[in-house]
Amino acid sequence: MESPKSISENDIAALEWANRHMEHPSLAARLSSVIGTPIDIAIKLIPPPLYRRIRSTADNAVGQVLKVALSSLRHDDEKDPQKGLYRALAGGTGAVGGLFGVYGLPIELAISTTLMLRSIAEIARSEGEHLGSTDTRLACLEVFALGGHSESDDATETGYYSLKLALALPVTQASRHIALHGVNSGGPMVARLASLVASRFSVAVSQKTAAQLVPVIGAATGAVINVAFMNHFQEMARGHFIVRRLERKYGPKIIHDSYESISQS
Repeated sequence: MESPKSISENDIAALEWANRHMEHPSLAARLSSVIGTPIDIAIKLIPPPLYRRIRSTADNAVGQVLKVALSSLRHDDEKDPQKGLYRALAGGTGAVGGLFGVYGLPIELAISTTLMLRSIAEIARSEGEHLGSTDTRLACLEVFALGGHSESDDATETGYYSLKLALALPVTQASRHIALHGVNSGGPMVARLASLVASRFSVAVSQKTAAQLVPVIGAATGAVINVAFMNHFQEMARGHFIVRRLERKYGPKIIHDSYESISQS
């Protein structure tokens, strides 16, 4: 096995950044600080029927971004990711969510997830990915699953590489189906991938919804919640595509071993 020391200092620093953000996601902490209440307490405000509505909304949102990812992401050369612009737009949709609460969730989430996908795609491009590739486009979709951590999750089952492994076969099968039938084709393999992503994404949506259910939430706070939501997934995207860039440069095994070594240090 090649030594992790063969990785440059700059790339080790980038991998450490990715590890810190991928293994210790901060969405719950960010939302708790916005509403002044621990998110696990706020989640108890969600009635059981609303959980089902959240999952349905997450399913629809992921289905929409999958279509956008496969059919209409631009792959021309652009400048660095305009994360500030996307956060501002997300804040605007969050203000609507703050005014209308859970009733505005389907519309607001449809808009905010599409904005997040655009931002994720620009982050992917900045890390050397080619958006004309189906592999890259599906990797953008994976970010929505990677960002869905719960405070009660078992770290051994939700670490970055564990989740990446769980998604590997569905991504491969979906990619093969798309290669054979075209980007606009559905099919059970593509639907299975979307369902797996939505099941993880709904965790983050539940946290966001719980924060918006706090009685004092208004338009201004709703905007801050959505900015935090956007920022969380931007950081997860950055970490994900840093790892992919380094795997292309050094090989998957060296980066995997170095990543795990960082986790244990």
